[in-house]
Amino acid sequence: MAPQSFFRRPSRLRCIVIAVAATQALSACTMIPKYTRPTPPLATAWPGYAQTGDSLLPKVASDIGWREFFVDPRLQALIAIALRQNRDLRTSAANIATAQGEYDVQHAGLFPTISATGGPMYQAPSDAAGLSFAPGLDTDQTGSGMARNPFRYYSGGIGFSSYEIDLFGRIRSLTREAAEKALYQQENMRGMVISVVSQVAMAYITWLGDRDTQALAASTLASQQGSLKLTQDKYTHGEENLLTVRQLETQVQQSATMLTDAQRKVEQDENLITLLIGAPVPQNLPAPRPLGKQSVLADLPAGLPSDLLTRRPDIVAAEHDLLASQASIGAARAAFFPRLTLTATDGVSSLQFHRLFTAAATTWGLNPSLQIPLWTWGMNSGNLKVAKATRNTKVAAYEKTVQTAFREVADALAARKAYLDEKKQMDNLVFASGDAYRLAKLRYETGTDSYLTTLDSQRYYLQAQQSQITVAVAKYQNLVTIYRAMGGGWQEGATSLPAPDNKAAGTAPKKAG
Repeated sequence: MAPQSFFRRPSRLRCIVIAVAATQALSACTMIPKYTRPTPPLATAWPGYAQTGDSLLPKVASDIGWREFFVDPRLQALIAIALRQNRDLRTSAANIATAQGEYDVQHAGLFPTISATGGPMYQAPSDAAGLSFAPGLDTDQTGSGMARNPFRYYSGGIGFSSYEIDLFGRIRSLTREAAEKALYQQENMRGMVISVVSQVAMAYITWLGDRDTQALAASTLASQQGSLKLTQDKYTHGEENLLTVRQLETQVQQSATMLTDAQRKVEQDENLITLLIGAPVPQNLPAPRPLGKQSVLADLPAGLPSDLLTRRPDIVAAEHDLLASQASIGAARAAFFPRLTLTATDGVSSLQFHRLFTAAATTWGLNPSLQIPLWTWGMNSGNLKVAKATRNTKVAAYEKTVQTAFREVADALAARKAYLDEKKQMDNLVFASGDAYRLAKLRYETGTDSYLTTLDSQRYYLQAQQSQITVAVAKYQNLVTIYRAMGGGWQEGATSLPAPDNKAAGTAPKKAG
């Protein structure tokens, strides 16, 4: 038979593989326990929640991309750099790749590893071998005795060895576990993105507030230095007393100290931003917008507490971790039942190479093996106990994650109304203290009152302006906290990335780009 006709003939190995696949399809069940999502004790509404402010985007936080939420071009540029360079995100990306690779390895166990082998074998006969003719031994009667050439044997084939037929779903359970772990790492990555985005925004808002404080201190110092010079000139001409000069000098030194402290804070804020974005801050970034103009939103719809179960990546990740422990129980249960392994080959063998690809040289083999656990001395039962205990631990961890998320959102919502009220009060205080300072200064210039009243009024006015900046920073940081706590910030735009998949699936996890 010609070699071409040999390769066109029906392959026994192909039939064996088809039969194995059919067996696997018939044994598609697993022993994984039926999953019911735990129901943590959550309230049906946020405590003390009341909708305040106006939202220009009628969406929940998790559906708002960070480029929609943060409209400050400089902040957008910093966040984009952080998402490319932040080392924590790089670590998360590597963890995803590792988990996906582990899934691929485990999933490959559902299919036989087919390999091809072939080659010749040469064996020299012993000198003590009996004088008998055997195939492959050439005889030569010339000389004193018989000369024997090496024994030759040629073979080639394709097959697989020790392939386990997953009758009771052990491999499927392990594959499901690996898939859930990969999905867990993906949700961890989303949670890390939210964390990085919010940290950069928080640091940026703090930087803006410290810059405003620095500018306030610089302008106040310049004004006080001008007043001091004028007062010193008046004192030189006998038109002012020394007490007023010393009081002004005290105010100048306090403002200088305030300016130095503000400069230190600004530099430290810049160092923190550099750490968070993972690279030096570029010099060609857009100019920052004024404090409070970083977002077009004044409020965010809170939704229901139950919405957090599918919108916060840390909760979704905890559920995937729980599902992975569920799958390990299925694998531990399947270990109590027999395992059927199969070795199969299909090939050719011949003592002569030119007869290797003929019908007469065809050979095949099939070796099924059944392993029945009889005495494991408690190993299988111990593994099952460990798997169940781990599942119970994951249930508690999932519920605690949900409760922690609920508290974070509730705290942020509780602080929001307080910050809004405090912002209005501080605006009124700044207006009143500023007008008081203007009137006190006017009374001093007309000689109606001493300069001490002017100094006190100026001090109160400066403190009110500082508090106004502090409240403004806290108010906008609170809005960022609500955005993060409700699961927003993991995607760049509303439709740029797929929504998180909370379904438990034993299929291959999606590859991270």
